[in-house]
Order: sequence, then structure tokens, then C-alpha cells
Amino acid sequence: MKKVLFMFWCALLSMPFMGIKGGAYLFVGICVSYGVYVLLAHLFGKIKKPAIPVNTKLLSTAFIAFAFILPFLIKDYYTDVAILVCIYIILALGVNIVVGFSGLLHLGFAAFYGIGAYSNALLTTHFGLGFWSALPLTLLFTSMAGLLLAFPALRLKGDYLAIVTLGFGEIIRLVLNNWDSVTRGPNGISNIPSPFILGFEISNLMYYYYLVLGFVLIAAFIVKRVYHSRTGRAWLSIREDETAAEAMGINTRKYKFMALSFGAFWAGLAGALFASKMHFVSPESFSFMESVFVVCMIILGGLGSIPGVILGSLILVLLPEVLRDFQLYRMLALGVGLVLMMIFRPQGLIRKN
Repeated sequence: MKKVLFMFWCALLSMPFMGIKGGAYLFVGICVSYGVYVLLAHLFGKIKKPAIPVNTKLLSTAFIAFAFILPFLIKDYYTDVAILVCIYIILALGVNIVVGFSGLLHLGFAAFYGIGAYSNALLTTHFGLGFWSALPLTLLFTSMAGLLLAFPALRLKGDYLAIVTLGFGEIIRLVLNNWDSVTRGPNGISNIPSPFILGFEISNLMYYYYLVLGFVLIAAFIVKRVYHSRTGRAWLSIREDETAAEAMGINTRKYKFMALSFGAFWAGLAGALFASKMHFVSPESFSFMESVFVVCMIILGGLGSIPGVILGSLILVLLPEVLRDFQLYRMLALGVGLVLMMIFRPQGLIRKN
């Protein structure tokens, strides 16, 4: 009852800015968000004694089924936002491998995102490849970029590693912005073609949503399997205590290389999907703030938690749309929310296993 009253009070305070209708929408949105959080918590076993018995397989099926019917329930604009949410989920899964699983503070992950987007753009516009022909090369380029960064960066730890990765992200952005002969500089690359499947162009928003949703399901399944594998356990041991991991015979250097390359792989996929969806890429889309934004997603959802990554991505992509009437206060609301999270729930909304 107290939680419902708190939600109602938040909506009431918003009415001078959003009006009665906007406040009502906000109240419903907060209630739905809290309900999704509780269901996810039950689904992944984070509540020890649920008040209501929950069939996790049934809930998983229900969530996936709802995701599939979502385009039929919403307008094209919100389908477009849902596509963006899916792309950010894939990107955040890659960041979670590096930061959440392995404990490597990476503040330049937007660089891999940009490499993936520009690789796809150049291969499809300059070399005449289709999306599916360019995709393996795009993933290879971004994985190699992660591997190359690992050579100098993994000699460092903690804050020093964060500074190096931040510098790497800025170097890539400046290269994209100034290498006019290849990237066209600030003008970006346009006319990027849409993917084709069996000769059918996926240009309609609904069809593209299903394409990206398919990649999200594949990415979540693979990352979850890796998390529970020997490699995942090695990453977790490195995150908890690298010295103890070395004493147990784990080749920490090898597994750090694998984490950076595997994380960059998913960033490359997200970049390729972003480029083919927008049909245009420019350096402004891959700034330092983009890296911070994605790291905020996994901190909000829960470091190392796959359902937490999904929930954090949903909240931080949808929140600006919900707060659109608070145009001047959106970043303030985001900042206050993150401060409160760090104070009252530093482990994130859905804690790791």
C-alpha cells in the first residue's frame, strides 16, 4: 500500500508539468514498471519466498510472446523506440561481459559500437556488399579491435584501465570525424541499404523490429550460456579476486583478452543494426556520453545480471520518452535516479547470481 501511495504522490507532483492526463500516464507507467521488475525478480529467482508461486518457463514464454505481439499494439513511433531498445540491449550485453562479468572498467565502449556501424556502412555503400555479406566482416573487425586494445590496455588495472579505454574511445571518434576521405568526416555516411531476406527488403519498421528482436534473443541466449560455462566462471573469479584466480591456475590474461573481444563482438552487431536501421551514421552518435549511457544501463539493472541489463536498457531508453514533457528536467531526473540507486540499491535493480 505504501508503494502505491508513493507512486501516486510522484504522479501528483508531475501534474503541474504534464497535466492531469500526463500524470495519469506516469502513474500507470510507474506501476507497470514496478510490476515488470517484480516479475523479472521472480523469474530469475531473486526473491527467496515469492508470495505467489511462479512458473519461470511460463513467464519466459509470456515475455517473449508479448515482445512478438508488441508491434500490433503500438504505433509506428513506439515501434521505432522498441527497435532502439533492442539495439541498446545487445550493446549493453557486450558491455556487461567486460564490466559486469570480468570487472574491467571500460569507458570507451562506444568506439566498438562506432567501428561496427562504420564498417557496415563502408562495406555496404563503398564495396557493394549486402547486409548479410558485410555482417561477418563487421563482427570480425570489431572483435579484432577489441583484441588489439587488449594488448596495451590489460597491462593496467582499475582507474588506469578506465583512462586508457576512455582515450581509445576519443581517438576512434576523432578518427571518424577527421578522416574525410574514408568516413566523410562530420557529414557521415548516408544511403546505407536495408537488409534483405530471401529477396525481400526489410524496410518496414515492424519487420525490422522482428529482425532485431531475433538478434536480441540469440545474444541473450549465447551470453547466458557463456556466463554459466567454464569461461564465464573464470571471468567471475577474475572480477572477484584476480590474484586468487591466478593462484588457482587461471590464465587471467587470456580470459581478459577473450572478454574484450567477445564484448566488442556484440557491440559490432549493435552498430551494424543501428547503421542499417538509420541508413546514416556520423561521429556524433558514438561520443563518450554514449559509453557512459550504456554503462549506466548495466549499473541500474545490476552488474553481471543478464535480466538486469535488459531492464536497465528498457528504463533508460524509455525514460526520456516518458519524460518528454519534462524537457528541461530529463537529465536532472536521470541524475537523481542514479544517485538514489547508488545510495539505496548499489547492486542494481536485479542483483547478479
